Amino acid sequence: MRITGISTHVVGTPWRNLTYVQVHTDEGITGVGETRMLGHTDALLGYLKEAEANHILGSDPFAVEDLVRRMKYGDYGRAGEIVMSGIAVVEMACWDIKGKALGVPVWQLLGGKVTDKVKAYANGWYTTERTPEAYHKAARAVMERGYRALKIDPFGTGHFELDHQQTLYAVSLIEAVRDAIGPEAELMLEMHGRFSPATAVRLAHELAPFRPAWLEEPVPPENLKALQKVAAKVDMPVATGERIHDRIEFRELFENQAADILQPDVGHIGGIWETRKLAATAESHYMLVAPHNVGGPVLTAASLQVGFTTPNFKILEHFNDFADAEIKKVVKGAPVVDPEDGCFHLSDAPGLGVELDVDAAAEFPQQQARFDLWAEGWEQRRPKGTGQ
Repeated sequence: MRITGISTHVVGTPWRNLTYVQVHTDEGITGVGETRMLGHTDALLGYLKEAEANHILGSDPFAVEDLVRRMKYGDYGRAGEIVMSGIAVVEMACWDIKGKALGVPVWQLLGGKVTDKVKAYANGWYTTERTPEAYHKAARAVMERGYRALKIDPFGTGHFELDHQQTLYAVSLIEAVRDAIGPEAELMLEMHGRFSPATAVRLAHELAPFRPAWLEEPVPPENLKALQKVAAKVDMPVATGERIHDRIEFRELFENQAADILQPDVGHIGGIWETRKLAATAESHYMLVAPHNVGGPVLTAASLQVGFTTPNFKILEHFNDFADAEIKKVVKGAPVVDPEDGCFHLSDAPGLGVELDVDAAAEFPQQQARFDLWAEGWEQRRPKGTGQ
């Protein structure tokens, strides 16, 4: 079997573009991969066009490791977000092809299952007025859909500092959310790399009474010594990793033990097998894995293949019940959260278990998507000028 070409399809919303890539073969089997880019979608498409000619055409889709190696190192430049995301979408599609050709789900090819279900946590649910009352109502709606966990960034446009008044308001939002979801549900606290170490530590202490399940990206991702400083002074798990795009670049994080939970994005770190390799290293350092997942149904399905086969997999993020829920129709067989237990359940469907509906995808053309975490009202995911 050989790869005869790739086709790209961009599904657009005002705040995110989802890039789907189909990999075609001479035996008529097609695989699909997905990633989400912020402001770099055209750059990704340009890279994929060159990579198709230089590396992908004529390749054996079963030889996933070899194709990834050639795409990463064959151009000699240092691979960053765009290259690693391009590798990821092609790599996912190759696993999909391999599973379909053999008649087995991808998780079976990764060593088999270690669990029948993966817990989900909701994100994108607080696209409402930024008040305690509105957040209480929205959080209740999440629980009513069966979720047992959710995540929130309550800090507005905070950057490095957060003054006393803003701090009190953020606390009031978290208090309302905890009251809405009750004591048993998990509440993940997101900081989006906003703060200085001192501010992050102070805020973590202010919010500790509401028992956050983790403290996510408390400081900008470039300086891991700053993260280590935070981790040494807080009494809750620290999570990070969504903006590290190469498995090798996690080395420093392992060495300084600055995090408890790693959050690689399967769509940015080179795909399924690269994520599984990282998870194995994390296991040897007694760390958990909870992938960043702000993509659509294909990226969710790919992340679940890792989840079902990874002993130290904690939970998976899920946006698509709340933000842009209508995009679920672009994929047939989209993974769903079971309202009975708030989990994704194991599927025996071959490959990734999903199929891209090209006609449905065409209903959501690429947009000039914008998502600025330092703009007023960012949490509503309605950029100015969209008319929404």
